[in-house]
Amino acid sequence: MASRFTKPSVNKNEYTHPPVMSPASFFNNIVPRSSHATPPPPYSDHILSIPAADAMYSSATARQEAVHRRRPMKWLATDDDGLPHDKFYKAEHQRLQAKQQSRNRDWRISMALFVWALFIRFWHIWEPASVVFDEVHFGGFASKYIRTRFFMDVHPPLAKMLIALVAKLAGFDGHFNFKDIGDDYIEPGVPYITMRSFCALNGALVVPLAYWTIRGCGHSVSAAIVAALMVCYDNGLIANNRLILLDPPLLFFTAATTLAWVNFQNQDQKPFRFWWWTWLMTTGLGLGFTLSCKWVGLFIIATVGVSTIHGLWVLLGDPYVTWHRFSRHFAARALCLIVMPLTVYALMFAIHFHCLPNSGEGDGFMSAEFQQTLAGHSMKDTPIDIAYGSKVYIRHIATRGGYLHSHPHNYPWGSKQQQVTLYPHQDSNNWWTLYKDNTEKVDEIEYIRHGDIVRLKHDDTGKRLHTHNHRPPMSELDYHSEVSAYGFPDFEGDANDLWRVEIMDHDKHDPVSKDRLRTLHSKFRLVHMNEGCVLFSHNVKLPDWGYGQQEVTCMRNSKPPKTMWYVESTTHELLPPNAEKVNYRKPGFWAKFKELNAVMWDTNQGLTQSHPYDSRPQDWPFLRRGISFWGKDFRHVYLLGNPFVYWSTTLAIIFYFATKLALLFVDKRGYKTDFRGELK
Repeated sequence: MASRFTKPSVNKNEYTHPPVMSPASFFNNIVPRSSHATPPPPYSDHILSIPAADAMYSSATARQEAVHRRRPMKWLATDDDGLPHDKFYKAEHQRLQAKQQSRNRDWRISMALFVWALFIRFWHIWEPASVVFDEVHFGGFASKYIRTRFFMDVHPPLAKMLIALVAKLAGFDGHFNFKDIGDDYIEPGVPYITMRSFCALNGALVVPLAYWTIRGCGHSVSAAIVAALMVCYDNGLIANNRLILLDPPLLFFTAATTLAWVNFQNQDQKPFRFWWWTWLMTTGLGLGFTLSCKWVGLFIIATVGVSTIHGLWVLLGDPYVTWHRFSRHFAARALCLIVMPLTVYALMFAIHFHCLPNSGEGDGFMSAEFQQTLAGHSMKDTPIDIAYGSKVYIRHIATRGGYLHSHPHNYPWGSKQQQVTLYPHQDSNNWWTLYKDNTEKVDEIEYIRHGDIVRLKHDDTGKRLHTHNHRPPMSELDYHSEVSAYGFPDFEGDANDLWRVEIMDHDKHDPVSKDRLRTLHSKFRLVHMNEGCVLFSHNVKLPDWGYGQQEVTCMRNSKPPKTMWYVESTTHELLPPNAEKVNYRKPGFWAKFKELNAVMWDTNQGLTQSHPYDSRPQDWPFLRRGISFWGKDFRHVYLLGNPFVYWSTTLAIIFYFATKLALLFVDKRGYKTDFRGELK
């Protein structure tokens, strides 16, 4: 048996090229004696042989074809009807003519479908003239792009940037913030019709793309028309396509990618030629654009990925494919279907960062280092050394809650002492002063070190960071204790104000920060001397009485990183003006790209609460319910799919799997079938 790595033996006679004839001899062999046609000039290179490797690589059908190129048809004698005498060339001419006629018919049908889809989606697109459903979010993001204010969203930026670009070209200045459903568009002069029209155009393009995809899969014109009309007339898609949403661009790129992949598969007998490369690269671009609209684009990536693996597996098992040729196939697919989509995805974020250079509402989601790259959020250089008497901004590490904070409002129950929280923005209520455990008198510079016992006094209210054996307001488990700010004038404090500084990590470029508390470089925790618990915070928000700020507790048996803190900024009256200073290191593009995607993922994972008007996947097959988008003045926009489309497709899927199961059963029982329902 021949090895997988060796070409099988080939009968040389089978691939022997036919003898090369002169043009006159070839002409005399194919032209009837009675013909008055003039023979062609005596070219000597009208027959070009194909390399044997290419001929052997082709499929079984292709290997049976001639291995030399045929004479152009203009050299052949013709009848009165303009067709060649030779039957083979006549049949080939008729086949090409029929193919061109079929392609022209497909273009006419697809254009008619596109025009009709446009008419349906643009019908009264200006109604309602107020904010509908998620136009609150995606119209608002367009406003932020135009005002260049940074924001954070769980979706990648491409579709949002396209909508913002259309709005900008239509003259929108970003002053309207799309705050609430029902806000009027007319009086502020929002170009919402243009923005909706862009989305409607994307949705309408899906219809002809569906037609071409079905035709590309080898199905009939009737099947393609039915599929396109089902897309065209689906009520849910129509409602979705008429609004300022991310879904229309997403659907367009998904449909275009699917069509490109089908066309690439149809070029499998012509590898590494122009159209093979064109459709493969178009597929890669489509995958990148789809993923850059929404992460649900990963489904089309998975679809193409499974198909790619199957195709490579087939090539790997083909004895006519050498290792060199297989490696070319693998490299081409890796380049176009992995590298190209990832490059497009990263490029969209580069454009996103370029469009949003200024500080905005999304700052609080990002790390302090990331925030320093935004205009209007830069921090001045701060002294690196921290001594007793230093005023400090203390920031939490594991969450994005922000700074250790207190304000003159008390807990409504428990100790009813002053609240201590995390607050994400810079504020005067974030300043704390570090003192020794036994005195607040500061006469000289004495640095704070690992293991020192300190008190933290809130600057604005004069109360000290305090904990005791009371349950916190939100986390009522036994191992959590309430953290408050406690004290009053002329009160020197008590033992519940004492905390031990433990440096847990440090900047490796600054070895001093391992033993001595230093700004930005030392990561520490605060251990309570009496309770033995550690200052802790997590992603739990306080109710309205706590202004939605993040809860702070003291937790026993806790683990990093939610007990880790660092000093972001400090000041001390006794430090000389030329004292060593420090600032954040601004991250580069790849660090920002990685962080933003991690924040998007974490935020998306945290969206666990269901919306009262949403629909769940179990409701979709039989269209049990839809989604209420808008209601005003006894009029409603309600997204609901077309019952015929949903029910027929559900039944078709059930019928398909039932048929496959029946055929498997028949095959298992040993019956022979031609797959047309006739048992033999």
